[in-house]
Amino acid sequence: IKIFRIGSKNMKLIIGLGNIGNKYLTTRHNCGFLVLDEFTKQLKDEGMEIDWRENTKLKAFTAKIIYHGQTALLAKPTTLMNLSGEAAGKILNFYKEPPENMVIIYDDIDLPLGTIRLRDKGSAGTHNGMRSIIESIGNENFKRIRLGIESRGEMSPKQQELHDFVLSNFTTEEAPIIAGYIKEAVDELR
Repeated sequence: IKIFRIGSKNMKLIIGLGNIGNKYLTTRHNCGFLVLDEFTKQLKDEGMEIDWRENTKLKAFTAKIIYHGQTALLAKPTTLMNLSGEAAGKILNFYKEPPENMVIIYDDIDLPLGTIRLRDKGSAGTHNGMRSIIESIGNENFKRIRLGIESRGEMSPKQQELHDFVLSNFTTEEAPIIAGYIKEAVDELR
C-alpha cells in the first residue's frame, strides 16, 4: 500500500479520519488522526517543517509535504466522522486527483485490537465515515489503512453501546498495543 512510488508524479492525498476537539483526541474513533500525528512527529524529528492549517474550503486541517520527492497532502477532516465524505470529496475535486491517489486511515470495530489491514479498494463495511466518503466520491477504488479497535473482543465489554465505545478512550492496558500499531501504520506510509 506504500503510496510513494518512484516515477509517480501525482499528488498523494492522505486523509486520517477522526473527530476534531480535545474531548475526542485519544478516542478509538480518532485512530486516523493519531496515525497522522505520529507520521508528522517522525518527519519533524527528522528535520521536516510541517505547517498544519485549517482549510475551511476543504473542511479539513491540511499540511502539504514533499516526501520521497513527491508532493503529499495530509488531511484531518473538520467535519464529524459521519460526514468525512464532505472533506474527502472537496479534497479530491480541488486537487483533481483520481481516488487511486488517496489513502484513508481509520478505525475498524470488526478487526481485533492491534490488527492492521491494508486494502486497495472495497466497501465501507460498518464504518459510517467510510460510507460517507464512498457516497460523496461515488467510488470505492482508493487505498485504506484499517486499524482494529475490537468492539467485542477480549479487552472490550461484552455489552455496550457502539457509539459510546468508539468515542471512549483506550484503556491503560490497551495503550501499548495502540502505540505499536500506530507506528506500524506509519511505516506503511513511509
